Amino acid sequence: MAEKLNLVEDGGNFVDLGSITSMEDALQASNISKDFTRGKIRSGKIVSIRPDGVLVDIGYKAEGFVPASEFSKFDELTIGTDIDVLLEEVENENSMPTLSHEKAESMKTWDRITKEYGEGYVLKGIMRHRVKGGIMVDIEGFQAFLPGSQLDIGQVLNMDDYIGKEFDVKIIKINLERRNIVVSRREILAESLREKRVTLLKTMTTGELRKGVVKNITEFGAFIDLGGVDGLLHITDISWGRVSHPSEVLTVGQEIEVMILNIDEVKERVSLGLKQKQQNPWDDIVSKYPVGSKVTGKVVNIMPYGAFVELESGVEGLIHVTEMSWTKRISKPGDVLSAGQEVEAVVLDVDVNNRKISLGLRQKERNPWEVLAEKYPVGSRVHGKVRNMTTFGAFVEIENDIDGMIHVTDMSWTRKINNPNEVLKPGQEVDAVILDINPELQRVSLGLKQAESDPWANIDAMYKVGDVVRGKVTKIAQFGAFVELTNKIDGLIHISQLSRDHVAKVRDVLNEGDEVEARVIKVNPEARQIGLSVKAVEDGFTEDDMKEAEAAYTQPLKAGEGLGEIGGLLDGLDIKE
Repeated sequence: MAEKLNLVEDGGNFVDLGSITSMEDALQASNISKDFTRGKIRSGKIVSIRPDGVLVDIGYKAEGFVPASEFSKFDELTIGTDIDVLLEEVENENSMPTLSHEKAESMKTWDRITKEYGEGYVLKGIMRHRVKGGIMVDIEGFQAFLPGSQLDIGQVLNMDDYIGKEFDVKIIKINLERRNIVVSRREILAESLREKRVTLLKTMTTGELRKGVVKNITEFGAFIDLGGVDGLLHITDISWGRVSHPSEVLTVGQEIEVMILNIDEVKERVSLGLKQKQQNPWDDIVSKYPVGSKVTGKVVNIMPYGAFVELESGVEGLIHVTEMSWTKRISKPGDVLSAGQEVEAVVLDVDVNNRKISLGLRQKERNPWEVLAEKYPVGSRVHGKVRNMTTFGAFVEIENDIDGMIHVTDMSWTRKINNPNEVLKPGQEVDAVILDINPELQRVSLGLKQAESDPWANIDAMYKVGDVVRGKVTKIAQFGAFVELTNKIDGLIHISQLSRDHVAKVRDVLNEGDEVEARVIKVNPEARQIGLSVKAVEDGFTEDDMKEAEAAYTQPLKAGEGLGEIGGLLDGLDIKE
């Protein structure tokens, strides 16, 4: 109890009165203790410097210790330097005051920032250490938070690279309740760039050349850093030639010289050009590539309709699929040309306005159809092999992959041919006559029957009314039978002329393949018709019978229709009575 009476409480601390020798000393000790209140900032003097910190005299009966870690420039401290410290405890377990220089500076800075600076103020800051989401920054002794997103304009790959460095930072938020401050370095950089960009834009002029660095590459172009202003170099302005992707020409970090094409100061946009540094190759394209001239180039692209050939940088010509061969039908350009192949072609047309050049591959050689026309005038005989059959004719190879067509109407003098298979077969060799050659349409018309003389031209000498002839039945119709005579000429035996007796059905008397003897009762060279009669061969056939037979023969024929035509109409019919 006596020990407690010797202690005097002062602001939460006890002063030992047992060591006080007089009442005056007791009062002085009491006043000193009242001047030292925990949580207040006091001024002190460095009285000793140790390796791990300094001793500071704040006027108390004992000096306080401040760790070296609380000083940013500990090596520059000297004895006698005045510093402010925060009195955290009047006496600790060592009977010494617990002091903090760092906290004192932080409190002073906080008061200064909130009262004098405020949000938007720019201060120097030292990047101290990493924390989650950013970096703690020392601004005049106060620890402010710098978010990672506010560290720099571009992407930050490693925030540790910034630790220990000093930068200008801008106060963007002060929270009085939580007593924290958020700062930004990015806003200062962005504002500086904006000012620099505005200044730089004013110095630029359309048409001038500027050096820059490729900053970013996209599918539609590349962004070029012109020293504070990014300009867009569109893919269409990279080269006069074909560019599928900007990366074919440019790489990130590459230094290039570009031309200013357009400046939009309001939107702060600059359009750039690279190809404009060179003359447009299309300016004198007509003189460089006149129609009919031979050119050499490289195949750069193959499409279903043709192949593009690069003649020089920025100039391409198209070889259409139809201009690749005179004689072969090319369905795929890739069957003839391949990408990267060097080819020689002929200029067919130059369209300056649309920047198109038409090229021909086949024009390197003379049109074989013209050569053929010179070699084989109309009426010339040719020998060839049947290569292809159609419903209307047959194609016969003449030479150099050139085919001529024999139409069904030109296959026989005496018969109407409905299908060329009746006369020709694939692979069969035939002699034919050139009827017509059209080099422009690439057509050759051939005649098979023209290779032989027309038997009807001499029909009057071959067959006369009253002559008895023999032949083979080739077709049976309801109204009669067709008989093949010499020279493949058909004659018609009307059903009424098969016998003196009544014949109900032709097949009751004749069948295909039968040999028959008959008399010629009518010859019509203009209509190419021959009328025959079996019963006229019999004895007792009078002149009146001849007239009656001729009338019966004429009756089944349509006006203007020959025997050959009737026979043709019946081709392929299985007529049974």
